Amino acid sequence: MANKNRKRKNDENHHIYTVDGENFNKATKITDIPAEHGDELYVDTVPVELTDGFIEVLRRGVRVFYLRRLTLFKLMYERLGIKTKNAKNDIKVLMALDPKWFKEVNEDILVMRRLICEYRSLLNSRQSLLNRMRALSEVEREVLKDAIKALEEKMTTMAEIIVDEAGKRIPAYNRVVDTLGIGGDNHLMAREALAELMTYIDFRKGIRKIKDYVGLFKVDRKRGHPKIFSGDLRKALQRLTMALKGRQIIKAKEEEQTIRRIREVVRRERLEVIPA
Repeated sequence: MANKNRKRKNDENHHIYTVDGENFNKATKITDIPAEHGDELYVDTVPVELTDGFIEVLRRGVRVFYLRRLTLFKLMYERLGIKTKNAKNDIKVLMALDPKWFKEVNEDILVMRRLICEYRSLLNSRQSLLNRMRALSEVEREVLKDAIKALEEKMTTMAEIIVDEAGKRIPAYNRVVDTLGIGGDNHLMAREALAELMTYIDFRKGIRKIKDYVGLFKVDRKRGHPKIFSGDLRKALQRLTMALKGRQIIKAKEEEQTIRRIREVVRRERLEVIPA
């Protein structure tokens, strides 16, 4: 299935789906797609604003998979010799991709992701205001201080919600919190950063894959800069590491230590639940 294009007022203002790759159908809402228990739904992406619709589909017993890297579209278009970019051709590309490029989602991931996106939006707004303050006079700064304080209060409320949901929805989260020693009131933002990391990163994977994902030591040879697949996760890792070290200046090696500590707890808990 390819999600609808919200900018164009044409046939692509619908979700386009197919079962056989030949016959295409339209759906105004995700829940209108006739997928039932035991079916598998492969999509290009799961937009945050459609979270409720996808959760309803999941509760029907449908397995939902999304494409790990949207950059694969351009490569596959060229490989298949497809010239025109549209929803139907997007589906043909999805069907041509190896299943390994898709990741399955569940309700817990979707709920956590929506909360985290809201928190990141507040965090970015706060940083934007802080950046603007540097170019303002003292009088003008006072005006922005109230706006920043209001944002920080919202961030605290959202962080509390994220941490509470993470404790219920993310396996091993509470144990990692205890192991890292970030259970107190002073470490709320550290627990929020941990929730981000454990929502998006599979800490059962090898340490090299995790480090590459957040851009630790991996350099893009063309640009000469660190190659980061998720800048937001790298920032979350840095926030957590700074909280653990108790200082603002940290080294990449210390970030790696944070990853290893989380991974050790996650893998240990996994081994404990696997019967001998």
